[in-house]
Amino acid sequence: QVQLVESGGGLVQAGGSLRLSCAASGSIFSDNAMGWYRQAPGKQRELVADITSGGATNYADSVKGRFTISRDNAKNTVYLQMNTLKPEDTAVYYCNVRYTNRETYVYWGQGTQVTVSS
Repeated sequence: QVQLVESGGGLVQAGGSLRLSCAASGSIFSDNAMGWYRQAPGKQRELVADITSGGATNYADSVKGRFTISRDNAKNTVYLQMNTLKPEDTAVYYCNVRYTNRETYVYWGQGTQVTVSS
């Protein structure tokens, strides 16, 4: 059973920074991708950024230049450094890990609230 535990959310003023962490435990195929998604009230969940075990990254246009995703493969942990936060970044942020080993497996964390005040 794979578990993802997120931390680091909170309340911050516009222009501020937060760093999210997500630690994965359990049996995870080494060739995987870890990512951050977010869901604001009344909106669909959207990709924020993801990163492969090889280090390739992908960002939503709305966060490019402000957010940085990184990972520590030895710890199965992914981070999201969020700078120059805007009120529109307010959402519940979810971590996920996905990999394919005959089948495709996707696991989600419980989510962490990020609130940016204007």
